[in-house]
Amino acid sequence: MDEFRVVSRARAFLREINSTAVPSPIQAYVDKINGKLTRDRSMAPDEAGSSFESKGKHFITVNGKDRCERQNFTVCHEIAHIVLGLPSEHESGPWWSYAKRSPNEIACDIFAAELLLPHHVFKPVAEQTEFGFAAIGQLAKRFEASLSATGSRFAAMVDAPCACVLAEQGKVRYPARSTALREAGGWIKLGSRLPAESLAEKLRGGSAYAGPIEIAADLWFDSWSRGGVVLEDARYYRDWDQTLSLIWFEDEEVPSPPRTVREEEEEKGLRELDGILPWPGKSRRRR
Repeated sequence: MDEFRVVSRARAFLREINSTAVPSPIQAYVDKINGKLTRDRSMAPDEAGSSFESKGKHFITVNGKDRCERQNFTVCHEIAHIVLGLPSEHESGPWWSYAKRSPNEIACDIFAAELLLPHHVFKPVAEQTEFGFAAIGQLAKRFEASLSATGSRFAAMVDAPCACVLAEQGKVRYPARSTALREAGGWIKLGSRLPAESLAEKLRGGSAYAGPIEIAADLWFDSWSRGGVVLEDARYYRDWDQTLSLIWFEDEEVPSPPRTVREEEEEKGLRELDGILPWPGKSRRRR
């Protein structure tokens, strides 16, 4: 199932709930699918949750020892399996890992993010939020969502050109980009190594850096010819060897693309005639 269809189904689900509550009304979501939610504190640390159907009722169980934001995401993820009709493939790896995540699980993650951080509620707030994980962290607390989910939604929704990149074991696993950055050709290749000069890689190496830092844009963006520098803020989760990077242009504008030879020639040809012949000036050239 492609991302467009997943997002469309999630937003249709939200329209039926018709809520603007912050944080999102998790229990209303459960009620909508005729579900029953149980928080089980006996589950192992690497277990996030599961669901099953019996006699028309859906039973969702989440790890009661997980943090609130993790439990909320798990509930929404299990609702995604139910609404989208996608089988669970949790055995493909631990809940926190993106290295071997199956397409079904990724689709359910996208659906869950739509429920937890609804577009119609989250976008207006995100547009008023400053760049950087300090501000986004406050946004995450407000919506009772994880920093990674909030950062990814922030990057995908704001009008300014920016990206939020989740990497695991030093490799890009999930890059979320704003529409403006997509249109400018700011491509971040899945599976690519983190740039050695990036804040994320410096943190992985044990350096004590406080972001944001400046870094050349072409180190992050594949086949980038516009030049310029970006700001990068990052967080490192040592237990999982995961990094989260927020990347943006300080003036919130993408540098103009380089001019072609033809464009430069046309500009010279359109100069206003001033009667002065272009004789050599006083500048010196090496011969």
